Amino acid sequence: MRCQYCYIDKKDTEMSLSIAKKIVDFIFKNTPSKEKIDIGFFGGEPLLEFELIKKITETIENHPSFNKKLVELTVVTNGTIFSDEIADFLNEHHIGFCLSCDGPPFVQDTFRCLQDGKGSSSIVTNTIRRAKETLLSVLVNAVYHPQTFRYLPHVVEYLASLGLKRIYLNPDFSAPWSKKEAELLSEIYGQISKQYIDFYLQKKPHFISLIDSKIAVILGEGYKPLDRCKMGTGEFAFTPSGNIYPCERLIGTDTGNGHCIGNIASGLNREQMSCKTAPGMEINTECISCSLKDYCMNWCGCSNYFSSGYYNRVSPFLCLSEKTAILTAFHTFRTLEEKLGSAFFNNLTEIHTGANCTIGG
Repeated sequence: MRCQYCYIDKKDTEMSLSIAKKIVDFIFKNTPSKEKIDIGFFGGEPLLEFELIKKITETIENHPSFNKKLVELTVVTNGTIFSDEIADFLNEHHIGFCLSCDGPPFVQDTFRCLQDGKGSSSIVTNTIRRAKETLLSVLVNAVYHPQTFRYLPHVVEYLASLGLKRIYLNPDFSAPWSKKEAELLSEIYGQISKQYIDFYLQKKPHFISLIDSKIAVILGEGYKPLDRCKMGTGEFAFTPSGNIYPCERLIGTDTGNGHCIGNIASGLNREQMSCKTAPGMEINTECISCSLKDYCMNWCGCSNYFSSGYYNRVSPFLCLSEKTAILTAFHTFRTLEEKLGSAFFNNLTEIHTGANCTIGG
């Protein structure tokens, strides 16, 4: 595919099994014992290298430090490749399946096109239907852009109509969001809140990340230290060349750019990362006195970088998007708590358990 907002350069590169084995060793070596490990296969399109995925999975499961209770694997795919063999393998090894789909055809085909420029919606929708029939769990990641965010309620309705119950909605932070567009988010998020509430009242709860991720933070009374990305501490992205980055969104052309923090052969070297931080205080001055700061992702260096150009500066769009999402989640939570009481909390606990779809685009 040729997704217009993909943050990884399009080129035919393959990861060797020897590099993959070194990465697996690195992961286990640098993870404290008894700490959960999430390993994601992403690209590009990882299922182009299905045979390699099988070998890497075998390497992981045969590693001396492997603990099936602590290691979770996920494939993030664009939905153009699928087969019964793939489904059987994913089920057998309990590998999560997250598919990127921006919504109905008129939304999906805006930015997610095939190499020949044709829309991908028919192929991806067919994959969703097949995956729903054969896989234990299917997650979906939808990206929204200034050209498409007004259709988010349609996106949720469409994905739910396909039987998808774990829906991740993520903005394109690198897009040129205007103040007027950001101010419309309150209305759009409010419509999604109504859909979310209706799902619960119909006894058909859905996980919608825009709301559920913030409800989880509300219940925890704010983000905890371990929830916050520390830019290359505890989370890494590895490329076919063996280069290491603090996040898969920062790989770009994989030329060892200023975001690179080392190589699997030579190890970590965070000092080589060009520190793209704005001078002065660690975060925006406005964040310090904000009553919502504990619930806000102002600490996400990648999102900050793509929207403001600095790891430690929150853009006006990100600020308003986070504020709107938090307030929407508070409203949704209070409404369902009042209407459903303990039944809401029981469903919430169940639906918040499962694989995540937090990498890839």
